[in-house]
Amino acid sequence: MLQLKKSKYTNECGTDEAGRGCLAGPVTAAAVILSDNFKNKILNDSKKLSELKRDILKPIIETEAVCFGVSHVFEKDIDKINILNASILAMHKAIDLLSTTPEFIIVDGNKFKPYRNIPYETIIKGDGKYLSIAAASVLAKTYRDTYMLKIHEEYPMYNWKRNKGYPTKEHREAIKKYGATKYHRTSFKLLPEQLKLNL
Repeated sequence: MLQLKKSKYTNECGTDEAGRGCLAGPVTAAAVILSDNFKNKILNDSKKLSELKRDILKPIIETEAVCFGVSHVFEKDIDKINILNASILAMHKAIDLLSTTPEFIIVDGNKFKPYRNIPYETIIKGDGKYLSIAAASVLAKTYRDTYMLKIHEEYPMYNWKRNKGYPTKEHREAIKKYGATKYHRTSFKLLPEQLKLNL
């Protein structure tokens, strides 16, 4: 069972990101504050849920959360500041969008930078331990997937509707064949050494 709270604060915010390991598209983060009486039996780390379950949970979280925010940080910024900084920036931007200021922030993973002067704690595998981080992981994943479906229409040959920009064999073969797009992260190793791409 996932726990509701890590701290004693009323407005505790959970935050998580999606798309960190992708070769294309943004890194997307969400921040969620849940009420003390929030309950949900299927909510879990988004990676452990089917696409159908994530799609069912998204409107439930959006309706029942005290507030939520979702933010993308795009390829150019990822290439400029690196993926770790971009992930943290996306989380900060998602927290900026909350209509209620959090009193405490719990973060999935082990890296974060102070947000204003709000106390925070990083929690490894937090999306499988706390409901607000799990809710943030579901929103980050569903919003990012929707964005990837949109840009798939522009470049269907990379099959982003399936691989969502992750480094699958098929995605790498398409990069080898067609080259990189404006949505690819040029700071990432788009191809293994044996499939060198002349950029």
